Amino acid sequence: MKMLDLFSGIGGISLAADWAGIETVAFCEIEPFCQKVLRKHWPDVPIFDDVTKLSKQTLTEAGVIDDERAIDIICGGYPCQPFSNAGKRAGTKDDRHLWPEMFRLIQELRPTWVVGENVAGHVSMGLGDVLSDLESEGYQTRAFLIPACAVGAIHRRDRVFVVAHSNNKHVQGSAKISIQRKQGIQRIIHTREDKEWSRRSSLFEPKLCRNLNGIPDGVDRTKALGNAVVPQQIYPIFKAIAEIERGNIAW
Repeated sequence: MKMLDLFSGIGGISLAADWAGIETVAFCEIEPFCQKVLRKHWPDVPIFDDVTKLSKQTLTEAGVIDDERAIDIICGGYPCQPFSNAGKRAGTKDDRHLWPEMFRLIQELRPTWVVGENVAGHVSMGLGDVLSDLESEGYQTRAFLIPACAVGAIHRRDRVFVVAHSNNKHVQGSAKISIQRKQGIQRIIHTREDKEWSRRSSLFEPKLCRNLNGIPDGVDRTKALGNAVVPQQIYPIFKAIAEIERGNIAW
């Protein structure tokens, strides 16, 4: 499966996707520091810097997609500042509100899967709109609230994950928010293989966090780590998607 990673940061989401056998074919990340980290670990994957200028045409011209190579998954930790309890919670009035750009690309590229990540404050502001947008384009949606401590981290770090699957039908969207764990995808999320989690926990720090391969400490590094997605939190979702695509479990 081929994935487009938006608002990529230092690649936490794509690292989790790698573990599940999903290939990232393009990044979109505006911060130069994060771009350096992505180039270090994914040297052959193109990086686009401005999500507002990214389009199906841009990806086609860059050779990322063509008639035989489509995007199967669009993922993105779209900026959390509009919804974060630590900020002003300006929502759609915040100039950092970039979900509409991610949604535009979803409409253009029509991936089978969409995976979004945001802060827990998104549940009480904006999540209903995101789910309604996706449902209006024919996606079945589910949202999960997963703390980092649930996957072995020493901190809580609650995060909301939106998972959407295309059923190829345009239906009327619903603003109703549903934090669900139903048969299928949640069975994988609730299944922890301790040895596997322990091994994957040890992989993330040396690969991306400890010294970011010689990149010096500083404000940029601290900001990048603070914004990073903990890959162990999102890995069960990608694992479930891979299992669904193989026909091993139902959506």
